[in-house]
Amino acid sequence: MVSTCFSLRHHLHQRPHLNPKILLRSSDHSSTTSVVQFTSRSCFTHLVRRHGCSSSAPMAYSGQSYPSPKPSDPGYFEPDPTLTNDDLRPTTPSERTFSGWEMASLWIGLVVGVPTYYLAGSLVDLGMAWWQGIATVVAANAILLVPLVLTGHPGAKYGVPFPVLARSSFGVRGAHVPALLRALVGCGWYGIETWIGGEAIFLLLPGSLKQSALSQPWPWLGTSPLEFACFIAFWLAQLTIVWKGIEGIRQLEKYSAPILIALTSCLFAWAYVKAGGLGHMLALSSKLSSSQFWALFFPSLTANISFWATLALNIPDFTRYAKSQRDQVIGQAGLPLFMGLFTFVGLAATSSTEVIFGRVISNPIQLLGQIGGLATTLVAILGISLATITTNIAANVMAPANALVNLSPSWFTFRRGALITALMGIAFQPWRLLQSSESFVYTWLVGYSALLGPIGGIILADYYLVRSTELSIKELYTLSPYGAYYYSGGYNLAAMASLVVGILPVIPGFLQKVGALSVIPDAFVVIYNNAWFFSFFLAGLLYWVLSSFSGKSRKSLPYDPLLPAES
Repeated sequence: MVSTCFSLRHHLHQRPHLNPKILLRSSDHSSTTSVVQFTSRSCFTHLVRRHGCSSSAPMAYSGQSYPSPKPSDPGYFEPDPTLTNDDLRPTTPSERTFSGWEMASLWIGLVVGVPTYYLAGSLVDLGMAWWQGIATVVAANAILLVPLVLTGHPGAKYGVPFPVLARSSFGVRGAHVPALLRALVGCGWYGIETWIGGEAIFLLLPGSLKQSALSQPWPWLGTSPLEFACFIAFWLAQLTIVWKGIEGIRQLEKYSAPILIALTSCLFAWAYVKAGGLGHMLALSSKLSSSQFWALFFPSLTANISFWATLALNIPDFTRYAKSQRDQVIGQAGLPLFMGLFTFVGLAATSSTEVIFGRVISNPIQLLGQIGGLATTLVAILGISLATITTNIAANVMAPANALVNLSPSWFTFRRGALITALMGIAFQPWRLLQSSESFVYTWLVGYSALLGPIGGIILADYYLVRSTELSIKELYTLSPYGAYYYSGGYNLAAMASLVVGILPVIPGFLQKVGALSVIPDAFVVIYNNAWFFSFFLAGLLYWVLSSFSGKSRKSLPYDPLLPAES
């Protein structure tokens, strides 16, 4: 215990200019004026108590006392109010409440949802056999688990959200670029999930209303006014939960997971009994030749990776609340299993509809409408609504809201950011994105992976290869030109260049997919079909080379005394 205190004091003596502003106790021991400029006094007291040092002991070494750094000193880093508020600051030990089960519950709530069900059905629609579709989903999520856990590490270690972590690689001002790109995708997904919830409400409406003129599509809107009204109703209902913040989300995910597992089991049992077993699903063979399968497999693999590539970026928004690294790793390790099981249920239910109803129904909401029965419908609507809300709030609100808070902490709060996210979800017109399996998989999922892949590659290259997992927390919150993450006016040009280079080769393939270009070289088709892989590794490798060449990276303190202990 004594050696720990001695080591801490020795560290402060050796590099006092890199520590936050600390006003030391006077030598007469008559009063204590210990103040930590960046974090709260309670955090500092926790540090002192954890190491067995008396908070009244003078912070000195060899009988010396140290003057407080002055603003003119190169090592003085004043937290800038434009870079921090209560939503962006590091979490304190008392706020780290997510256990491994609660992290796993988060993923169960995310996985069990209509888009996951729809994704599985879309692979069969495109010609895959049932086992090929499940294998593709499991393989994609096993691959994605690696960047998920790696990106979750700094969140659990330092307690910072994704926009703050991005400051390390992109700069304290440049971090707005990746944060807003991630936010843009989140807004699109928020709209998609809300539309699905609105469809569930539409299902409850009386048949006479659904057959009225209000249910006829308006060409300029792209959907019917009745369906749009249901969409808005569900949109409003979600805001009541969003308003409760992260604690409300944690409680929702924790208690929803068992309910969703039970409802999923009921759906599987119904399909099994009504179809007379799984024989029809197991008989679903591939409609593709060998060359056609491989031409479909890689873009499908990319699309499945893209499905959760959003969370692979902003997972620190959740792991910052994890009790330990062990909890965040264990909680996420089940993702490939959860996805594999739910896609199996989705494929089983989809294939059974051909036996039961004489046609394939891949949309679960349409399937529930066919099953009928008031009790069944009410339970099904509850399940769809719960699955949609748990996925939407956790996956598609946190990142956009935090990105907007990071943009202007003095004006934006989590609630205001969430409201802007919801409004942007309407602007995306999600009913158009879900018009067909091809537009959902190839245009939406593969398209945005070109934006998220390079960001993930750059952040991981910076954190692991350039900085060896060591960050200086106080320098993430300062605009001092002497800060490690200030770079050139707050922008890291190496990261910006790597991001652009990672995105550019994918653009021709995207333009062809949306019909803007008719013919492109085959090389660009291959690049687009593997957009996430290509952009991730290209941007990450280029950033590492540029950072090494520039020589501007420097390791931070091997131990930051303001951080809680890892376990």
